[in-house]
Amino acid sequence: MGNFSRQQEEKKEARSWDKTVKETLAKYFFDLSKLVFTAIVLGGFVPIFTNEYVAVNWMVVGCGTFVSVCFAIFGYRILKNK
Repeated sequence: MGNFSRQQEEKKEARSWDKTVKETLAKYFFDLSKLVFTAIVLGGFVPIFTNEYVAVNWMVVGCGTFVSVCFAIFGYRILKNK
């Protein structure tokens, strides 16, 4: 009976490890999404608040928003497939 309980304990540890890795990876993608949004999207609107005449590059803002949403969805899908 000792062999069976040892195998069950190893399976339990493997599941715990997989869960931890998935949570960490999902957290990484959520943080990456926040970073992209902050740097690219909000950075694209800086010319509005300065006195310099520089047009807002809407393509950069749009692509930054898209990439940010993609990273967030990817992180969500990693968490969802536990």
